[in-house]
Order: sequence, then structure tokens, then C-alpha cells
Amino acid sequence: MGKKVVIIGGGIIGLCSAYFLQKEGHEVTVLDKSDISEGASFVNAGYITPSHIIPLASPGKIAQGIKWMFNSSSPFYMKPRIDVDFFKWAWYFHKSSTIKKVDKAIPLIKDINLLSRDLFEGIKSSGDLGDFQLERKGLLMLYKTETSYSHEIAVANKAKSLGLEVSELNKAEIENIEPNIKIDAEGAIHYECDGHMTPTEFMPKMLKYLKDAGVHIKTNEEVIDIGMENGLIQNVTTYKDNYAADEVVLAAGSWSGQLSKKLNIALPIQAGKGYRINVERNTGISMPAILMEANMAVTPMKGFTRFAGTMEFSGINTLVRKERVQAIANGARSFYPELEITKTEIAASKTGMRPVTPDGLPYIGRSSKFKNLTFATGHAMMGWSLGPATGKLVSEIISDKKSSMSLVGFAPDRKF
Repeated sequence: MGKKVVIIGGGIIGLCSAYFLQKEGHEVTVLDKSDISEGASFVNAGYITPSHIIPLASPGKIAQGIKWMFNSSSPFYMKPRIDVDFFKWAWYFHKSSTIKKVDKAIPLIKDINLLSRDLFEGIKSSGDLGDFQLERKGLLMLYKTETSYSHEIAVANKAKSLGLEVSELNKAEIENIEPNIKIDAEGAIHYECDGHMTPTEFMPKMLKYLKDAGVHIKTNEEVIDIGMENGLIQNVTTYKDNYAADEVVLAAGSWSGQLSKKLNIALPIQAGKGYRINVERNTGISMPAILMEANMAVTPMKGFTRFAGTMEFSGINTLVRKERVQAIANGARSFYPELEITKTEIAASKTGMRPVTPDGLPYIGRSSKFKNLTFATGHAMMGWSLGPATGKLVSEIISDKKSSMSLVGFAPDRKF
């Protein structure tokens, strides 16, 4: 018999959870504080990335962040501020940034990404959402220096050892694969295993499908209270209504930490702000790429090319820092010297906040405190890539089915 499931959060994770839960026959309600038209699920690079096997928490990352702390245009920026939650998170991040913990995380990241890639293909082949961009051209890691090459070839060799499709490209081969725009790079690692999409196309189509399928989508409803009794969540209250629940899924992205406090749960999570610029004219770019020295992503989407990047830890806010957006434009120009991003395109930039855990692995699984609470958050820069896999795993948890993969490494109450 189906359960009444309330999902807090209408981003890619929340909607994919709703998709698989309604397939299992549950009565699903999605609550979101916005109108579900902006934020991280709309401004991301649209990558499906089995290649991204190294978690954000890796050796040297904190030192790099401290080095860049006072440069607000740096790719990895931590705004100096007095914030107890941030200090705790940063300490856990530091403790997680070891070779041993990274090696333990790598197969988990690979497996959940491959699961998600297959599920994206399944959603498309089902015809539920109609047609949408889902391409498997791979991802180019473009580099200019020997230092960047040395770093990435080590990752590439590890990826190869795990069975992922990877190759190296020289200058001539880059020109052959991307002939319609000049690229200033010494070479590239081509992760053929990766794919890409257009988030602003997929999200509205998923919303329409869910509404037509009977899922209750409640927008502009911020959660203000959560009723609890005897180790169970009884109901979720917004400014507009009260929703009884057999099961609750917390998929609120960067707001998950704040909501967890209402449940007296300390969930270490921080908002990592990213930015994007859309160029809605022909750029000649046909291959997704990460520009290594610029620390940014480039994606040919449906109708435009997206330039995205930076990781900014400055709390939850929607402030657009002009110097960070300009850094993206400058980075693009350094690799595509004939491409000029205009002032108008820069001015139309958007931002979104990615929920980042201390060890770079998401929180997916049952709460140890409430029997009917499932966490689905903390995906950092892989939120888009891991949407379907997380949704599938959530549906299996709530439907009391064997999960598609082990959830031990994603346990919400794990120690750091």
C-alpha cells in the first residue's frame, strides 16, 4: 500500500525522488520555498560525470582555500567570517581531506554516477518527459601547463583502472574534435564516459510530468515547523498549510542544515555558491570542457553555451559578486581567445548554492533519530549528475526494497 510522502525541496534531487516514488505507487507532495524556476538545479553545468571520482575534500584543498581566502575572485573562495557551524564544517573537511578517505570515496562516487547515468537514459527512453537533450560526447579536461597535466593524468589513470573510458588528446586532436573554435590549450584528457544536458529544459519537463502524474507540487511554501512524536515525524507545516506524512524526505539542498536544526539534528553542510553565464549565440563550441587553469566549466546546451564555475563559501545568500563573474569571462577568453563574452551577457549572470558535505559525499539514507525521515542532500557539484540515482535510492528506502547499491558510505549520521 502506498504511503503519504512529503518531500522538502523541489530541486533536481527532490523531483527525481518524486519521480521514482510515484512510480512505486506512493502519494507524493513536494514542498519548495520558491517557484522552482531558479537556483543550483537551473544554473549548473549539466554534467553527468562518472569521471569526477575525486571528492571536493581532498589533500591540499583547505590550504588552497586559505591561500585564496582574501581574493574574492579566486576559484575556491572562503569568505572570512565568524560562524560556528562553518568552523565545525571546515574542521571536518580538513579531517576528511586525506588520501585514505579519498581512496575510500572514489569507488562510491564512480558507482553512484554510473547508476545515475543509466537512470537518465531510462527516463529518456521511457518517453515520460518527451524529448530532451541527453548527449554522450564525453568531457574534455583542457590544460595549458605541465602541472595541470600531471594532476589530471593521475586521475585519468585511476579512472581507467576502474573501467571508465578515457583517452588523451594532443593539440591537433583537439582541433579535430572541436574544429569550429580556436582553443588555446596544450592538450586534453577526454573522459568519454561522461554526458551532458540542459537543466533549464529538463526541470520544467520533469515538473510537468509529475503534475500530470498526480504528484502535488506546492511552490512558494517555506517549511516553518515539523511536528514530531515518539521518534516519528507526524506533519510538516508551511506558512500556507499543514501536511500529514507517513514518510518525509529532506532534499532541501543548502537549506537542509537549517531545517535539520528544527529536528534537533546537527547536519554538517555548507552552501557552496556557483555562478553561470549563458551565451545565446553561436560560439562554435560543441564539446563540454573543463578549463583546468581557470577552474571552470563550459557546456554546449540547447540554444546556448553555458560558462560556469567557482566555489564560494559565504553563507546562504544570492549576492552576485561581479568580480567572480568577470573571472569566469576572463577564464573563457584565455582558452577561447576568439570568443568575447559581452558586458550584457555578464550582467545577466545567475547564481546558485550547492550543498557541500565535509567529505564530498552526499547524505542519502534513513535518519537514526526518526524512523520515517530520509535524507537526500549534500551532493555539492554532482547534484545534477546524481539526481536520478538519489531519487531511485530514496524510493527503494521508502518502499522497503533492496537498494541498488550500498548506502553505508552515504549515511547521514556518519562521523567525520
